[in-house]
Amino acid sequence: MAQHYLSKLFKPESIAVFGASDRTNSVGQLVFSNLLSNWNRDRLYPINPSHPQIAGVAAHASLDTVDQNVDLAVITTPASSVPSIIQQCGEHGVSNAVILSAGFREIGKDGEQLEQDVIKTARKYGIRFIGPNCLGVMRPECGLNATFYKGTAQPGKLALVSQSGALCTAILDWADANSVGFSTVVSMGISADIDFGEVLDFLIHDPETESILLYIEGIHDARRFMSGLRAAARVKPVIALKVGRHAAAGRAAMSHTGALVGSDDVFEAALQRAGVVRGRRISHLFAAAKALASPGRPEGDALAIVTNGGGPGAIASDTASDLDIPLAELSPQTIRALDAVLPPTWSRANPVDIIGDATPDRYRQAVEICLNDSKVQGLLVLLTPQAMTQPTEVAEAVIAASQNQTKPVFVCWMGQSQVDEARERFTAAGLPSFHTPETAVEAFHFLVRHRQTRQQLLQTPAPLGEWEPADVDGARLIVEGVLSEGRTVLSETESKALLRAFRIPTAPALVVRSPNEALVQAEAIGFPVAMKINSPDITHKSDVGGVKLNILNAQSVRSAYQELLREVAKRRPEARLDGVTVEPMVKRRHGRELLVGVVSDPVFGPVVTFGAGGTAVEVMGDRAVALPPLNRFLVRELVSRTRVAKMLGPFRDMPAAHRGALEEVLLRVSELVCELPTVDELDINPLILDETGAVAVDARVVVKHARTTAQRYSHMAIYPYPTHLVQRWQLPDGTNLTVRPVRPEDAELEQAFVRELSERSRYFRFMQALTELSPDLLARFTQLDYDREMALIAVAREQGKEREIGVARYVINPDWRSCEFAVAVADAWQGRGVAHHLMEQIIASARSQGLRRMTGQILADNREMLELASTLGFEISRNPEDANLMEANLAL
Repeated sequence: MAQHYLSKLFKPESIAVFGASDRTNSVGQLVFSNLLSNWNRDRLYPINPSHPQIAGVAAHASLDTVDQNVDLAVITTPASSVPSIIQQCGEHGVSNAVILSAGFREIGKDGEQLEQDVIKTARKYGIRFIGPNCLGVMRPECGLNATFYKGTAQPGKLALVSQSGALCTAILDWADANSVGFSTVVSMGISADIDFGEVLDFLIHDPETESILLYIEGIHDARRFMSGLRAAARVKPVIALKVGRHAAAGRAAMSHTGALVGSDDVFEAALQRAGVVRGRRISHLFAAAKALASPGRPEGDALAIVTNGGGPGAIASDTASDLDIPLAELSPQTIRALDAVLPPTWSRANPVDIIGDATPDRYRQAVEICLNDSKVQGLLVLLTPQAMTQPTEVAEAVIAASQNQTKPVFVCWMGQSQVDEARERFTAAGLPSFHTPETAVEAFHFLVRHRQTRQQLLQTPAPLGEWEPADVDGARLIVEGVLSEGRTVLSETESKALLRAFRIPTAPALVVRSPNEALVQAEAIGFPVAMKINSPDITHKSDVGGVKLNILNAQSVRSAYQELLREVAKRRPEARLDGVTVEPMVKRRHGRELLVGVVSDPVFGPVVTFGAGGTAVEVMGDRAVALPPLNRFLVRELVSRTRVAKMLGPFRDMPAAHRGALEEVLLRVSELVCELPTVDELDINPLILDETGAVAVDARVVVKHARTTAQRYSHMAIYPYPTHLVQRWQLPDGTNLTVRPVRPEDAELEQAFVRELSERSRYFRFMQALTELSPDLLARFTQLDYDREMALIAVAREQGKEREIGVARYVINPDWRSCEFAVAVADAWQGRGVAHHLMEQIIASARSQGLRRMTGQILADNREMLELASTLGFEISRNPEDANLMEANLAL
């Protein structure tokens, strides 16, 4: 699209202010005054029926007397008047609004109804709005300040999006004192219409924005939020602060997993998966803002520290250790160079303590030498004002030494009055300055974490193609059978059958309903056996005496059966009992008891969890969570975040556990929750893992009715690999092809495909001269967010290897209603129907996503493509701005 659909909201040419006022310190007065300060007063229209003019500008009783088009309405009037104002805006063609007014859902039912009236009217007229109950929006580079903040923001490359107007004012006040500028400031308020996802969509395409800060209190649309967040983090650093770091109160957990996982765990996992760095205190946002405003970006995580005092250096070192930031190991060449310019008593290690009498020149030389060390990825320079110290002169020396550096350089001049002038010099030079060593190290940590989290962002799990396919249909039938009986909790045998359908190894469990049946099954299985109560009402069997382990002989089986029924009837008389399960006693000398589970978060949907298993999992609290879909990289990262991970390697007389088997179980569980939206909770506890493999000893599954009208994978916050689009296809001459969505591991296939295209074909596809894809473009073409875009490749097998012979793709436009397509076919395969088939499939995929229109730009002399588009039903027209381009449009 030539212009983002929110452009007029953030870059309006004309503004109407409803409730503009001359009353001192009223919202209407502050907003109008802010706009007058930097905006074109000739395109600013105060709307107030009670006053002929506001601040010297002619006022209007309504939009009826405004004879110009209005791009943006800023509304400051009481809540009760907002629905009628929105209707007035709709009747006069105003497409965007910022509603600062309070008094909606935050005051109760009456406010909720008023809010619904506003939403209904806005949707009727196609009006998009920020708010209500917000501070407003700023775009400093164009002079837009539609807020009631008493001040303004300096222009810069940092965007701030916050659900708290109060926090916005605090950050703006701090930023002004620290010379931190902003491209955009958005106070979201209630987010009754435009939410984080859409604002992020705008910022992705905004050339004025290079980094993004988010303050989050709650999410309305997880899929849109994650999609926007992942797309933004691919191209721009994103730092988020989320409040409410506690488990959801009052959750009636049906399983160990549900009891363990709180909403904050899930949000943390979502941010990690999106490639976003999380802050946990407001000070982190300030530190991150300074770090992101600096030009340097680290290529690694090794930090060097230059200081004139051992104490501050030790504090910085401890903070770095707490944050897993390694101190750079200085090279021998660096040590020798420092020896030549520093006193003999210098530390000869990192931190580089250059002694309390350090002169400006000594600081300059130490900084230059450390920055020239290839092992140093970032530098922190510390100063304490001692009797012989020259803080301002040292600051000038450090500024000179750090000029034109690509490595980040942070400074911390400790103290107050003696270092104020030096801090001003740092601010003027754009060098991030901090008051404490801890905050400075935290700022460097944000840059490092951004680099690290991108590894998770770039993971696009592929199907488990090398393994035996899961019996998804059989698993669905098991769940449907349970739900048809009015039950939501699967028995242990049903739960294990569901796991086996997804090829997860389980210990077989047989249900018996008499002591004699128990004896027969125990003999058939072979001793020792385990016996457990079979009840849909009891989740934790051992808590009510419902488990008997290590039964060694026939005489013990019948008595164990009676004891189980007797004990459970005493402790849980209301529970329904359906006999007892008998299963082999899984005893593995080197086995580790683990937990693998699934819980459904009300915002982000299914979440996979892993940790230590057994009966005391809630007490131990050792778990980590991740958003599916998963691949091996993500699974290994998930496991590594637990304490029990250290027990999976060899120790004492125990060999290393079979990590590959554990990874397969976690990948299969990920596949299960992707394909079965009916699974609400899942508990495998314990999963026994040793050097030979893994086995699910006990399992519990809770199911629910899924929405039958929902789109595929609509229960997922992250769209998984769309296996349903994989198809086998045969050309008329009998050549077999596979058409499937592209995967990250197809990068080499894609590069070879583009490289082997003729110069003419490459020019028709890319409309520019190139021989191969750049690394960034290659990643962009193969690492997809399938919710925002799709690429289908046709591959043929030649000499046992896949070869890409064609690709068709679409990218959803920012309006989320239309998409732009492209298609290319290898020269040797052109004219054989490949392009036609790929386009048919990509059109069907776009239609299934609910898109309404597909468009494309075609060079006027690309006759084959124009003919193909016409055959597929596209309307062809000439581009009004470029005679060499034709436009193809298809209503979906």
